[in-house]
Amino acid sequence: MTVDYETAAQELIVARESGRPCPPLRGRLIPDGDVDSAYLVQQAQVRQWLGGGHRRVGAKIGLTSRAVQESLGVYQPDFGVLTEETAVPDGVEVPLGRLLQPRVEAEIAFVLGADLPDERVTTADLTRAVDHLLPAIEIVDSRIAGWDIAIVDTVADNASSGLFVLGTTPRRLADVDLRLAGMVLEHAGEPISVGAGAACLGNPLHALAWLARTLARIGDPLCAGDVVLSGALGPMVPVTPGAAYEARISGLGSVRTCFTKGVEE
Repeated sequence: MTVDYETAAQELIVARESGRPCPPLRGRLIPDGDVDSAYLVQQAQVRQWLGGGHRRVGAKIGLTSRAVQESLGVYQPDFGVLTEETAVPDGVEVPLGRLLQPRVEAEIAFVLGADLPDERVTTADLTRAVDHLLPAIEIVDSRIAGWDIAIVDTVADNASSGLFVLGTTPRRLADVDLRLAGMVLEHAGEPISVGAGAACLGNPLHALAWLARTLARIGDPLCAGDVVLSGALGPMVPVTPGAAYEARISGLGSVRTCFTKGVEE
């Protein structure tokens, strides 16, 4: 199968803009299991976004749960690009019309204070490079109908990214035990997802190391000022229209997001 990267990218962009999901790409526009081609489709979209005036602000890591990896038949994470227009302030209402099939999950956000250009990055390099941590909610989304995704579908679809919300009180990396950091995601005061840092590749810092090495290897390294979403600390939850969600992460505080009641905005 010859992959037309621009055509596949355009199908995802049209789905995003129209609010109408597209069929899975695997076996149709991208060979099933061809992750390299899926990343080229992702890059084709990013070029369009940046060419349209969007600004890259960081990256997100996905597939950090062993259970999710096994369900997709892969054994490493994936990544996508964050742009400034996908950032939502803490507590601000999100119009459901901006999204297709949103789900929420709680994560840790690393904010970098130094570049990470070397593929041989060490834990010491990472701890020096992280300026601070913030609690985060990622509003994941899929342009693929019914979330019917395999690895190439989610990678091409910018790792199923939607929007993201950051807390407002920074914490120093040295002050938080990331592996043991407990997380509770609540709706209407009731826990709907629980987890801990250990659910994210054993430690969210491991996820950051994987991303730093991967991006350095392909010549697009993480830079000072970048925001990196670690990957989920617990199961993701489908969004209920009109609902508010608050994530509490031990040592980091809380972050909140809420949604409008209708899809027409």
